[in-house]
Amino acid sequence: MKRRNFIQLSALSGMGLSLVPMMSLSLDKVDGEHSTEFKKLTFDLLKDWCDGMIKVQVINPADPTVHGMLKCPACDVVHTRCFDAVYPFLYMAKATGEKKYLDAGIAVFEWSENVTRADGAWTNELKPNSWDGITAFGAVFLAEALKYHGDLLDEQRRARWMDRLRRAAEFTYQKFTAVDISNINYGASCTYVFHLLGRVLNEPKYIERSKKLAAEVKAYFTNTNAFLYGEIQPDRQRLSSKGLPGIDLGYNVEETLNSLVMYALQENDEELLQLVTKSMNTHLEFMLPDGGWDNGWGTRMFKWTYWGSRTCDGSQQGLVLLSDRNPAFGTAAVKYTELLKRCTADGLLHGGLHYVSHGVKPCIHHTFEHAKPLAGLLDHWDHLPEINTQTPLPRTAADGVKYFKEIDTSLFARGDWRGTVAGYDAIYSIQKGLQQATGGSLSLLYHNKVGLLCAASMAVYKLGEVYNQQEAPGEDIALTPRLETYKDDVWYTNLFDLAATIDAADNDDEITLVASTQLKNEAREVVGSTASDFSISYTCSAKEMQITAKTSQDINEQTAFVLPIISPTGEKVSQVSEYEITIQKPEGMVRVMANVPLKVKEMPKSRTFNMVPGAEALPILAFFKDDEKQLEIRIEIV
Repeated sequence: MKRRNFIQLSALSGMGLSLVPMMSLSLDKVDGEHSTEFKKLTFDLLKDWCDGMIKVQVINPADPTVHGMLKCPACDVVHTRCFDAVYPFLYMAKATGEKKYLDAGIAVFEWSENVTRADGAWTNELKPNSWDGITAFGAVFLAEALKYHGDLLDEQRRARWMDRLRRAAEFTYQKFTAVDISNINYGASCTYVFHLLGRVLNEPKYIERSKKLAAEVKAYFTNTNAFLYGEIQPDRQRLSSKGLPGIDLGYNVEETLNSLVMYALQENDEELLQLVTKSMNTHLEFMLPDGGWDNGWGTRMFKWTYWGSRTCDGSQQGLVLLSDRNPAFGTAAVKYTELLKRCTADGLLHGGLHYVSHGVKPCIHHTFEHAKPLAGLLDHWDHLPEINTQTPLPRTAADGVKYFKEIDTSLFARGDWRGTVAGYDAIYSIQKGLQQATGGSLSLLYHNKVGLLCAASMAVYKLGEVYNQQEAPGEDIALTPRLETYKDDVWYTNLFDLAATIDAADNDDEITLVASTQLKNEAREVVGSTASDFSISYTCSAKEMQITAKTSQDINEQTAFVLPIISPTGEKVSQVSEYEITIQKPEGMVRVMANVPLKVKEMPKSRTFNMVPGAEALPILAFFKDDEKQLEIRIEIV
């Protein structure tokens, strides 16, 4: 069908939608075109993703159990939230006039009947008794699709979808009665969920619930830096042994803060808006110059993908909507979207930088969730602040050390070096043993010239959410730089030390952070019969990064410092000498030097790969000498 005929028929079929009140964010309309380059980036990426999703959509009208669903190229499970793609599909149908997007949107949403319960819920798995809280987010996608593009549907289908929305809304209303019913991302996000549903369905009680949750969520921001907390189980208020709350940057920036921003703008809640702006400023400190999010320390980092979190929506909406308050948010939105494009291949968003180079298939979940905020931005473009990249990101302009006591983590910057040292001990689920970077580890190292050099993984890769994570493609080798040893084939490392302490000093030319830590196994037992107590010093100057590990105790021959350098397959590696290894990157050479012999860990492939954060690495081993209790590693970029 030609564009003109399709649009004309769509307009005629949509006359009845006028009963649905239309609303926009509380922003003044901008005169004329603006932010054209960013708009093109956003539109082109969304179109690429929509085309990619159509390629994996099952078309089999004879079998309604599969017709319309998006088949995951990577996983052996059905990602039932794939019907969230209805909104971006319908947006693209109207924007391009191409019928294939309307057909895809209708088919993917009609498939959702396979995970519909009689009480109005959608479920996260094909099993009716599986997690149903995702109904709240499914209702948002459907509400926005109907609100902005319901005129593309025939009257009968539109009425049926509106009825389905009402049932989902009522289920959500009965389930989320308070902000702490589940992880904070649900209760807090429901401020926007209920506000939107109340407007679309003309139901005042939903508006009142949104206001109730908005009042409650204000207590979940830390006093010092306004981190949003509550990403921890089973008690949202649970504190760690160090007295720290459960905070996950990925969920905050890609889901929860976005919802709070949209609610606060629509409701003109200036108190909440100021609080969320302060929180977003804090979180922005953790965005790297290339748009990556530094979340190796977060409680739910088991879903960290470098660009964010696997099953969240994306960061753009909150950043763009607040960019009139801080232009750096606009820079962040652009850099972040550019990173998503960089991680996209064959029309699908991949879960990290090196899926393609390591031959790992992408999970479809990343694409259909992250498509939604792009459609949301494009639907509101005329009301958005102008976006440019003239204001640098905080991490780009940083120099010195910044300590965040709520997560016992420090960021440091000197010259082109950027890094993070983590001592955060709040574990998301102690029962599941999900372990983020801690123990005084160097959870991230970045250089402005060559990019990401070190990034944390889980200490042991585990499926904290079986249906929302991919299986590891090979041997599980942690990517976090660390001290380690073995006793009776049991692994001991500082990565399991929740009691580690970190001191920092900035002496003009050099920054030094010193971690006092112990080598422990996964059961938190300290190793015996060999050195257990160490200090690890991280010294950063404009010229180089130096890591010094030392102890006063006797050391066995299996004790080493492991330095995995982020490096995709294809980068040339050279053993220059017994004490030096180089890696040639496109933008420069990485030199790793030590006072002890260096070697690359033996592996089936030339690189190891870890799902967290979706990167390949070259693990370099530096073993302590029998007669020495100190080793030094230096990293230079030339």
